[in-house]
Amino acid sequence: MNARLETTAPDTLSADQAIGQIAVQLPGATAVFRRLKLDFCCGGQISLRQAANDRNLNLPALLEELGTLQRPRALPEAQEPAALIDHILARYHEVHRAQLPELIRMARRVEAVHRESPDVPRGLADFLEHMEQELLSHMMKEEQVLFPMLKAGGNAFVVNPITMMRHEHTDHGEALERLAALTHDATPPASACNTWRALYAGIAQLSEDLINHIHLENNLLFPQFETPQPAQGCGTACGCS
Repeated sequence: MNARLETTAPDTLSADQAIGQIAVQLPGATAVFRRLKLDFCCGGQISLRQAANDRNLNLPALLEELGTLQRPRALPEAQEPAALIDHILARYHEVHRAQLPELIRMARRVEAVHRESPDVPRGLADFLEHMEQELLSHMMKEEQVLFPMLKAGGNAFVVNPITMMRHEHTDHGEALERLAALTHDATPPASACNTWRALYAGIAQLSEDLINHIHLENNLLFPQFETPQPAQGCGTACGCS
């Protein structure tokens, strides 16, 4: 049985780590390496220091750029609506927009290169593209309609867009279940190359991020604008109301 891929990014990046290891442990690093033409897949056994030296790259600047990919998990100290919304926008909306294009690119690569493998996640790239379109539409509604209303203090009608967002969150949850099924819970086969492993590490982070994103909105932000309804009884003549 294959062990679950460890996706936790290291607390501190080291120039002596292999670039293949960084690509797998730090979702988003593959886009940086690809832009700089650093081979993290077949050539992933060399250290970041050696890879930077071989291409005359500024190692401190590279480490700093990679360090920005280590996503914070802490909530803002103030959990009033404006602070929560700003946190959601920076920590989740911007991150989702950066995550999905790279995951789609890697998924297409894996499906093409490993098309003969029985373990290849066929249809994954197309499904990620569908998720991207749904998320982009959802986030635009929040950014252009709902969040400005909440920052302004809400109104008597704000429950309607909140209800719509809650329904769409349920759809996102179902998409995550489908994503887990396609990727065996983001667990790569033992023979997976670094690109495949990095793809699944990124999918694991996307899934965790989206779950946390939905949790903040459903359980911390939205309830501040939803008036609890008084108990109406069970609808029978039992007298419980």
